[in-house]
Amino acid sequence: MKTAAGQFTPVPGDIEANVSSMSARIRAASAQGARLVVFPELAVTGYELKLIADDPELCVAPDDPRLQPVRDACRATSTAAVVNCAARTPGGRPTIASLALGPNGDLLARYDKLHPYGDELDLFEAGTQDGRFTLDGVRFAMTICYDNRFPELAERARADNCRAYVASSALEVGNDSFESVYPVRARDNGLYVLLANPVGGSEAGECGGGSAIWGPDGSLLATAGAETPGLAVAELRL
Repeated sequence: MKTAAGQFTPVPGDIEANVSSMSARIRAASAQGARLVVFPELAVTGYELKLIADDPELCVAPDDPRLQPVRDACRATSTAAVVNCAARTPGGRPTIASLALGPNGDLLARYDKLHPYGDELDLFEAGTQDGRFTLDGVRFAMTICYDNRFPELAERARADNCRAYVASSALEVGNDSFESVYPVRARDNGLYVLLANPVGGSEAGECGGGSAIWGPDGSLLATAGAETPGLAVAELRL
């Protein structure tokens, strides 16, 4: 199974523009044979906590019509996608959520970030359970940025028969996670690890892309490179 990690520069608060960028990358990844594309943390709005706090309309629901172009791209290409957003909750504060959309555009699973970090704690509720979905018989685990600092998440994924670990993140240039977290989670647990990271400035700092896929031995299989939009595409040999 081929998979992809997509990176682009989100337009702050512009859901339509960001959804369009993701839709285009789903189609581009499909053209390279990918069955799954993962996108960065808060890709729907950009990592812009102040904007989200000031405008509740920047929070979306899984069935939000503004996400329809992504669902249409999944359906048109028979490709699944993991889209990260500020997500509404029934009667409470929003969460940072990864929505796994299947090849028919339907919601496969929702995962709410278990460990909000820093200023996120003032705005978002923490999730309460691990995220899982199955595609083509392969079990995937979902995580979000700071979650990956907790090795027990990957350990639980391995114990739960997951073969791949999908991370939506917003990491600034110089963050050590590219060396000391993601490949370590892969090697220590025998998992493929997919990381999607944005390009450009945001409240997370200056992000330099570097979206990548690591093999179960921790080796780097593919990278989207630094500073420009693109895709990391690699075969998961399962």
